[in-house]
Formats: sequence, C-alpha cells, structure tokens
Amino acid sequence: MAAMADAAALGDPGFAVYVHWPFCLAKCPYCDFNSHVRATPPDEARFVAAFKREIAHRAALTPGRKVRSIFFGGGTPSLMAPKTVAAILDGIAKHWQVEPNAEITLEANPTSVEAARFRGYAQAGVNRVSIGVQALNDADLRALGRRHSVAEAVAALGVAKSIFPRLSFDLIYARVGQTEAAWRAELELAMQLATEHVSLYQLTIEPETIFERLWQAGKLALPDDDLGRALFDATQEIAEKYGMPAYETSNHAKPGAESRHNLVYWRYGDYVGIGPGAHGRIGVGRDKRAQATEKHPEMWLGQVEIEGHGLIADDPLSAEEQSDEYLLMGLRLREGIDIHRYEAISGRRLSRSQIDSLAADGFVTEAGGRIMVTPMGAPLLDTIVADLAA
Repeated sequence: MAAMADAAALGDPGFAVYVHWPFCLAKCPYCDFNSHVRATPPDEARFVAAFKREIAHRAALTPGRKVRSIFFGGGTPSLMAPKTVAAILDGIAKHWQVEPNAEITLEANPTSVEAARFRGYAQAGVNRVSIGVQALNDADLRALGRRHSVAEAVAALGVAKSIFPRLSFDLIYARVGQTEAAWRAELELAMQLATEHVSLYQLTIEPETIFERLWQAGKLALPDDDLGRALFDATQEIAEKYGMPAYETSNHAKPGAESRHNLVYWRYGDYVGIGPGAHGRIGVGRDKRAQATEKHPEMWLGQVEIEGHGLIADDPLSAEEQSDEYLLMGLRLREGIDIHRYEAISGRRLSRSQIDSLAADGFVTEAGGRIMVTPMGAPLLDTIVADLAA
C-alpha cells in the first residue's frame, strides 16, 4: 500500500484511454452495461475507421498528454479480431505519446474460441487481460447467463497465464441461494487460481435488467443484509490471507499489481472515452469536462462518420461537482483522499467536526493529510461521502 500512496502523493493521477466495444454474444441477465447482441457480426473495419476518427478528435482536445493506460472494455472486447485491437492501438500511438510501460488491458470471456485469440492480442500490444469468470460453479454460471463452464474458465486462465505478464479475473458473490460456506470454498479455489489481481463484486439488482424484472415479480431473492455483510467480511478475510488485500471496494491485488487504469479513475485523473456509450473526464483549459458518447452502436457509428466524433454530452463540471466526484471515487480506495487536493478542487475546507464525528464512530481514519474509509465504514460509503460533502 505504501507504493500506492507514494504515487498518489506525486499529484499526477495520470491520463488514460478507454475504448468501448459494445457487442456481446448474449446479454447477461444482471448486466446493465452498454452491450448489444447482433444477429450478424459487426463490420470491424468500419468500426476501426470510426474509432480512429474519434481518437483524433479527443487528441485534439488533450494535446501533449502521455497515456499511462489503455483499457478495452465492453461488451466483449475479446470478440474483436486481434488486428482490430492492433489498429486501434496504432491510432492511439499516432496521436498521443504512450508511456513505455503503459498498462494495456483487454476484457475477455473465457470461452475456448476467445482464449485462442489471446496470443494475437499479446502480439498487438495487450499486456494485461481481465477475464469475466463470474462464478466457479456451473449451475450458478447458467443462472448468471454465462456461456462458459468452470472447466473452460480454468483453461482460459491457464492460457492467459502462459501468454500475458499480468492477469485479473472477476467473480460475483451474494448470488441467489449462496451460503457463506459455499462462497468461502469457492473463493479459496479462486485465490489459488489468481496470480496478482481479482475483482470481487457483490451482486446488485441494476435498473432495466432481466434480474430486476424477476426481482420485482418476486421470482428472484438475494441474500439479506446480514448474510451480505458476512459474505463481504469473508471476502476481505480470505483475500487478505492470500496476500491480495482490497485496495478498492471490490478490487484486490498484490502490492504493486493494482489496476493502473482504474487508479486513474479513482484518483480523479483525466481519461478519454472512445466508442459507443463511453464516458470521459478531461481537463480543457481551466475546465474539467464530463463527456459521454451516443450509446447505440450504429447511431454512434453514423454520427462519427458525419461529425468526426460520437459525443452527445460535453459539459463543464462545477467545483462542487468535481469535489463530490473526487470524494466518491477516492474514498473507494484504501489509500483514501488527499485533504489538500480536495480543498484545491472544491475551494472549501472539509468540516473538521464531521471528520472527527465519522472517525469517532469508526467509519474513517486520518493520517498523513489523507482520509481513509475503514473496513467498518466501507459498506456505508455513500453515506460517508454525503456527510463529508455536506
């Protein structure tokens, strides 16, 4: 953790590029991401040309920036041909300077077809993959709408380990009918498969998903609050045991193996979003601007071909909006927020009495000019942010 705090103290959270590939083979019932299923594969060459135009547009707004990380998210980026990934990376390198040790991550699903592409992605420049395992139980994989088996997931992890220097995978817990004992056993197995980083997400019911409709109809029941907290506590305990403590609410890593891309977000750095439904936060002059692109893939494609970009929102953020975002993002991190940076962003001081009250209740700690949320406070993050921002 000391390495993370030292990097943050340098005052440069970094600059990142997010590329959104919005297509999936099927829509998972819990997913509220901007993902779309098509009967026929998309025209990748046409999308590459549009990605390159949008990259050029964002580069003109952010001249001279050095790219610390690039992240291909989705959707399912591992449905892209390796040559598509290579072409997009070439477009990024043409318009920005990419740091020599930049982290370049691609999200992948662990089907055997996609795993076979891993070597091509590595040759294109990808040096980190994040694999959507989601469960190590075949019945639960089916309930989550996943198209792979546990055996395929384990095989894909093995292939990834042999090709990429860095690897992460996701699991979802607090699933329907899941007990604490079952989750502990599953997580023990997961930690033995992990190398340096895992993302462990508690299942929530998101708006406009199939799970929401089932839940509203009384056909889906998640663990109650007490069991949810027990599952969260078990997650922290087991991950710590294997040397991968939480550095963020849902992300665990060996020291030094944290996701550099996500750290740019959580430390409130600048990033551009390329592709359908992508978001960005960039400094333009004295402003910090919130950007968002058209979500529908074909509509985004048409807009880029006509206008040179897919932006549908490009708004300056007020000092209050920026400071609220900094609190919300930064307090997710174990390292917390820099009080002086908060005051520089917001133009006001945090309430000393509010900090002391939260600390007395055991929800936050303060050290070295930083405020950190404690493990006891982590499940109450939204309330803590609201109290500090008041």
